[in-house]
Amino acid sequence: MDYIAAYYTDIGISKKTNQDSLAIKVVETKKGRIAFSIVCDGMGGLSKGELASKEVIMAFSDWFDNVLIDDVNKDGFSEARLVTQWNDIIQSQNKRLGEYGEEHGIMLGTTVSAILLFENSYYIVHVGDSRVYCLTDKVLQLTKDQTFIAREIAAGRMTEEQAKTDPRRSVLLQCVGASQVVEPEFTKGQVTKGAVYMLCSDGFRHHITEQEMLDKIGPAVVSNERDMEYGCRFLTQTVMNRKETDNITVTVIKTV
Repeated sequence: MDYIAAYYTDIGISKKTNQDSLAIKVVETKKGRIAFSIVCDGMGGLSKGELASKEVIMAFSDWFDNVLIDDVNKDGFSEARLVTQWNDIIQSQNKRLGEYGEEHGIMLGTTVSAILLFENSYYIVHVGDSRVYCLTDKVLQLTKDQTFIAREIAAGRMTEEQAKTDPRRSVLLQCVGASQVVEPEFTKGQVTKGAVYMLCSDGFRHHITEQEMLDKIGPAVVSNERDMEYGCRFLTQTVMNRKETDNITVTVIKTV
């Protein structure tokens, strides 16, 4: 299977720094093409969120370049090994960032949402409220928000409408760097040929609809990387025009 990919990130209309970080990679291996993308959203209300997100991105990028590709080329790849490696990275970064925060008297943290596309499967690791989607002729959210309001909605204690204006809407249940214990969510699924796999920080999705996503970056309208980047830029500008105040990041990988 082959992949085309694109991304866009913007500081937005009100922040002084872009606390979002990302990586996106498409590489040829002895087992065929492999694609990986990750989005980390540094905590807006916490100090040094941009440092936290970049550190986690660098750790995952180093793993991809120096561990994963070697595993794949030497027939050492397995789901169990991948989950162990990803969990080790997250636990190590949570400890490292936590210790840095204690040493400097600050609190810093980041969400993590990453996807690996290999052969006919996708693998996802997720902490926080950045999201992973699969776009076909519809939009399917592949991750669950680890937030206070998501938990309340799931328990029937809050409606979707109430959640939109609840002052606790940005409260995370866990993040990397600012949580004593982090329990990542791992997901595996079958890759859909022709689908677009989209990752985004929460700033990207607050003020656009699923239909607008399909209209600009859905598989029916993007056939090359230029189309994909244009769609990402267009939707980001749309979100800013609608007064989104957060940083905005989106990555897209289409299976072809």
